[in-house]
Amino acid sequence: MAQGNGHWSLQKEQAGGYWHIKFMLFLFRIFPVVVLRILAFPVGFLYFIFSKNARTFSKRFLMKAAPFIENSEMQKKCRSRFAPLRHIVSFSLALVEKLQSWGGKYRFGNIHFQDDDVRELMADLENKKGVFVITSHLGNTELLRGLANLDKTGVSRKVPVTAIINLTVTKNFNRMIKELNSKFDMGIITASEIGAHTAPFLEEKLSLGGIVTIAGDRTSGGRAEKSLAIPFLGEDAFFSQGAFYLAALIRAPVYFIFALRRGDLSVRPEYDMHVHKSPLSPDSLSLDSTRKERLRLSASLANEFAVLLESYCKERPFQWYNFYDFWLKEV
Repeated sequence: MAQGNGHWSLQKEQAGGYWHIKFMLFLFRIFPVVVLRILAFPVGFLYFIFSKNARTFSKRFLMKAAPFIENSEMQKKCRSRFAPLRHIVSFSLALVEKLQSWGGKYRFGNIHFQDDDVRELMADLENKKGVFVITSHLGNTELLRGLANLDKTGVSRKVPVTAIINLTVTKNFNRMIKELNSKFDMGIITASEIGAHTAPFLEEKLSLGGIVTIAGDRTSGGRAEKSLAIPFLGEDAFFSQGAFYLAALIRAPVYFIFALRRGDLSVRPEYDMHVHKSPLSPDSLSLDSTRKERLRLSASLANEFAVLLESYCKERPFQWYNFYDFWLKEV
């Protein structure tokens, strides 16, 4: 959970240090998951008490989202004095579920696919056609990588995953995952190291029928100035240009995937997995397309993603775990 007054990519992870993370892993290994779920409530409460930044940015986001939420009960919850507490405890529970998915202890039968584009996604993967997946920090995207890593995709073959992650911000959590699951050594690209060599490398992975995944609601570390201003919850927000330009550069189907918990504070969580295939296919561009054409396509993909993200944020505002000023204009 990155937090602070500046842009998220310039902040340090606020996880309490590597040994604190090691202790969490120790608890995960010796206690039943139900105990960890119960502990998530007091842990979240302590974080709420001692982290002023988390409280501030949670409240700022929830108050901004509230006027756009149609459900009156959810709108009331967002405006409650204790809304940030609910938000932070929800994050604590999501962390337990991330550990579950990587440790092979999450019941993947509790993930419910919708009547959307999931069949096309599975068909592409079954036919060894690589796909570019754009996720977000809404809900629990670790379930997606956990599904693939533990061969739970429903596809008759193992699907390799290459994840583009900012390891600088989340290095402690990712070190913990490596200890929990040795298979975490699947393709990992540090977001700050993306360069001219990245596209050919990713195209090679996709040619093997794999998944390339990146979050679309953060700007790559150190590249915060390269962003797209897109209306989001009533005000222009700044989305990563790099993530969507990379999608436009690579000739593969683009999917947007969101995994949302059915109950924000449920101790027996079930998730709805939403899969949207973009109609804006990079395949429509020729190999010699100009940079201007690809920038135009990337902007269209970013706008499509932002509309979906806003829609799901209105539905599950307490599950968007970006605890910083997403609308910050200066970095």
